[in-house]
Amino acid sequence: MRLCLRQSVLAALACGAVALVNRAAIEPALAQTAPQGKPPGRVESFTPPGPERVVPNSRAEIAYSFAPIVKKAQPAVVNVFASRVERMPANPLFDDPIFRRFFGEGGGGMPGRNMAQSLGSGVIVDPSGLVVTNNHVIEGMTDVKVALADKREFSAKILLRDPRTDLAVLKLADGANFPTMEIGDSDALEVGDLTLAIGNPFGVGQTVTQGIISALARTHVGITDYGFFIQTDAAINPGNSGGPLVDMNGRLVGINSAIFSKSGGSVGIGFAIPVNMVKSVIAAAKGGGTQVRRAWMGATLQTLSPELADGLGLDRPTGALLADVDPRGPSAQAGLKRGDVIISVDGQTADDPEAVGYRLATKPLGGEATLGVLRGGKKLVAQIRLAPAPETPPRDAVKIKGASPFAGATVINISPAVIEEMSVQGTTAGVVVSQVDDGSYAQQLNLQRGDIILAVNDQKIGTTRDLASITAGRAYYWKITLARGGQVFTTVIGG
Repeated sequence: MRLCLRQSVLAALACGAVALVNRAAIEPALAQTAPQGKPPGRVESFTPPGPERVVPNSRAEIAYSFAPIVKKAQPAVVNVFASRVERMPANPLFDDPIFRRFFGEGGGGMPGRNMAQSLGSGVIVDPSGLVVTNNHVIEGMTDVKVALADKREFSAKILLRDPRTDLAVLKLADGANFPTMEIGDSDALEVGDLTLAIGNPFGVGQTVTQGIISALARTHVGITDYGFFIQTDAAINPGNSGGPLVDMNGRLVGINSAIFSKSGGSVGIGFAIPVNMVKSVIAAAKGGGTQVRRAWMGATLQTLSPELADGLGLDRPTGALLADVDPRGPSAQAGLKRGDVIISVDGQTADDPEAVGYRLATKPLGGEATLGVLRGGKKLVAQIRLAPAPETPPRDAVKIKGASPFAGATVINISPAVIEEMSVQGTTAGVVVSQVDDGSYAQQLNLQRGDIILAVNDQKIGTTRDLASITAGRAYYWKITLARGGQVFTTVIGG
């Protein structure tokens, strides 16, 4: 069971590890801090490890402390508290003035309020007070507060949400010159590197845990659209969501997001979003954007099974198969064809569609990327343009009114940009539901964001205006055909 970490209870932690360190970097520091003639003790200064990684072979090396790294990184780590007030439905009997007089205006049947709360962590990435956290920590919340390591608390505004990566950017309401964490390079990580996870697990307060990079480029996790994660065994628990994964130089290399657990607590399998993906979200927020625009391939990618790889004459099932190519898109313009297999992006290996999507998503718009391609057993190189998906046709958002089952739903036209943004699957016809009002007929019908309305009463829906026109009047029945999750359903509802 995969858990997004947002609840608050009590837990305890014990951890220990044997560090992999650079002896060349440590021994001079040990010699400096040890009194003459005495064995070296705890090291108070820290020299970043070099590229060579060696196993410690002395007790002094094993006793080396992470304290200097924590002191550098911890001030920029924050606790995030989010909440919203939910109005509870009133008992209809209290519409009667006699009941209100007998039970009083504050009776148990009167409309009440319920407070929904969420707890997570975050990291300050800009002195102006920009905070990165997980989208699921603040999703649906209206009031967000942030507590710093020095006990100061600030209200925060939600600048940007990016559900596709499960990231969000907050802006602290007051103050300036906040402590920040240096941003690292997640592509420089190696399996076995030491890492620290800092956050507020179970609401017990800011906590540091230590582990290693257990795996890189972990895909098929099923958490976000861009499934390309750092796996770590540093203890991550509910409340750690949005907190930083830190390297041995005190730099941010990932945002802790989820765990694999059957108990709800850490079992040593945690997942962090690579910081190179986080960079694009930060850049969009700094630029004043409300959403992140990424490069569009204009192609549908498919995972290579052993059978497909064998049929294509490949020696192993690695790469991303082009199952379909949009003739208007950058892939077609780059000369890519259906049946091609992408094996690398700018020289970095791409073992599956998730890896291709991640590599392109981290590239800035306006340039080009070099794709390594296999076609008919031969290796080719293609230059693909890094451009956002076009808004053609325009969205033309329409909120459906009246007494139809769609009343209260807002629908938009389908374009390549909408397909990318809302992960539309299986069709480019119809219109897509972008929002459903609480308590509306559409909500009672269980319409959901991302549903595609294909036909109503056997009339095909081509645009938002088509749906508005067809649903403007009353009908004896409503025959609705919609697509959800790549599957098509038809249902009939009385008018």
